[in-house]
This record gives sequence, C-alpha cells and structure tokens, in this order.
Amino acid sequence: MTAAAERGTTVVSDRAVRRIAGRAAQEVTPSAAGGAEGAASVHGGRADIGVKVALPFPARLTDASRRLQAHVTDRTSELTGLRVGTAHVHITKLLPTPAEPPTAPDTHDTSRAPRRWWSPRRLPTAFLALAAAVACGALAHDLLMVHLAHRPAAPWRAETLHWLERHGPDTPPVTAAAAALVALGIVMITLAVTPGRRALLTLNSPDARLRAAVDRKAVALLVRDAAGDVAGVDTVRVRVRRRRIVVRAQLTFGDRQIAHRDITTAAHTVLDACSLRRTPSLRVKVRTNASTPVRAGATDDS
Repeated sequence: MTAAAERGTTVVSDRAVRRIAGRAAQEVTPSAAGGAEGAASVHGGRADIGVKVALPFPARLTDASRRLQAHVTDRTSELTGLRVGTAHVHITKLLPTPAEPPTAPDTHDTSRAPRRWWSPRRLPTAFLALAAAVACGALAHDLLMVHLAHRPAAPWRAETLHWLERHGPDTPPVTAAAAALVALGIVMITLAVTPGRRALLTLNSPDARLRAAVDRKAVALLVRDAAGDVAGVDTVRVRVRRRRIVVRAQLTFGDRQIAHRDITTAAHTVLDACSLRRTPSLRVKVRTNASTPVRAGATDDS
C-alpha cells in the first residue's frame, strides 16, 4: 500500500491564508468596524502574511500591535500548518471606544468654547520685534560709543538728523513715511483684534479647559466620502467655508430628488458627528449627465 505522504500534496492557496489571517485579527479586535483585511503570499511551505486593521482609541498602539502581531502569526500557523513569518500589521485608523451612558446629567460648561480659533501671530510679532531690536540696538550702540568712548556720532545718525532739520512735516517724503507708519499700525491692530486661522473650525468640548478644532479640509473629506456612498453618485465636490458648506454631486443613475435627500441626510449625519461649535449651513446641488436617464418627477437642480 502506498504511504500517505506519497499519494499527493496539500496546497493552501494565498486566498485561504489571507482569510485566515483576517479572521485571526478579528479575534483580537472584534469591535473594529468593517473587520480586518488580510494579505498573504505562500511560497511552498512558508507564508508571508500581513493585516490591515483599525484599533480602538485610546490604546497603547505599541502593545496592541505586538499582541495582534503575535496572535495572527501563531493562529495562522496553527490553522494552516505552514511556517509563518512575523505578520506585518498596518493600522489604518483609530476608532473611538463607545462611551458609556452617563449616570448623571453633564454639568460641564460648554459656553466657553470659542467660535474661532485665535492665531498667536508669531511671524508678524517676530518681524516687528526684530526690526525694533535692530533699530534700538544700533541707536544704543552709537550713543554708548559717543558718551563712553568719546567717538564721533555715526554718519548715518548725523545724516538722519541733518535731513530731518531740512525737511518739515509738510514735505512729501515725511508725509509718505508717516502714511506708511499709519498703514503699518492699522495692519498690526487688525492682526491683533482678528482671530485668524480661518482654515480651522472649533469644536464643542465637554470641558471648558479643553480647546479643540478641526481643519476645513478634513470636514470636506468626511462630507465627500459620505455623499459618495449614496447610490448613483459618481463624483462629489465639497467646499467648506466658515458659514456654509456647498456639496456638488454628479448623478449617474437614479432619481435626483432621492439622491438629494440621501446626500443631505448623510452630510448632516457627518456634521453632527463632528460636533462643531457653529455648524455651517448646508447647500446640496445634484446634477446629471446629458445621457443619464432621469426618472419622472426629478428637477434640474436641488
């Protein structure tokens, strides 16, 4: 009778190993939305594997990734019988852990959350301080050399004083210099009293001591992804301003009014999840191609 080892061979495909690695990763992170995605490459009796997974937040990423790496490697080797190298772990995103329902009403003050994120204006302040330091330093050095070292005044200071003696306040150069200083003062005052950071939208915070903001581009990406998941939508363009969000969607098939409603609902869901301090108004425009069949009852623009 032929020995069992001589009757044939067992081949484990890349697809099977990939699925086993993904399921093994889900055993460690069962709460990850959308599960884990595995990757595998089998070479004879050896397999190289990797997983893409979302981890809960907050968590120690180093410990969590090492634990996930060891479990996926051991579990895949156990189920396939292959020699599995150390699994490569790719963390795609962090998911906030679901908060437990509060046992008491939240009494934190959220009224102190600023509507705009104020800029420290470091660059204008640095330029102004540098210019003032250079001018004052040069003048102080010249005065010290005159009074302590008994040297004549620097030519630039003497020429400046002689020029000022010959030109009064009503001369054009003096008037132009005064106008420039007034303009500079207006610019500095404007920078001091305006918040700046127009690209940031402030968020509501459960603690008045915590300040948080999100970039407009991030909000635009979230709204675009949500609108792109609506059935029939091909391309989506989103423009986020401080007080308005404009969504322009291109519809390839389906009812335009239904698509407009679904896009509006998806966008509002994303904006509510962002918890913005001041939610901008939403405007949705849905258009179709000339060759796209449109069901009866749809309008040209929403």
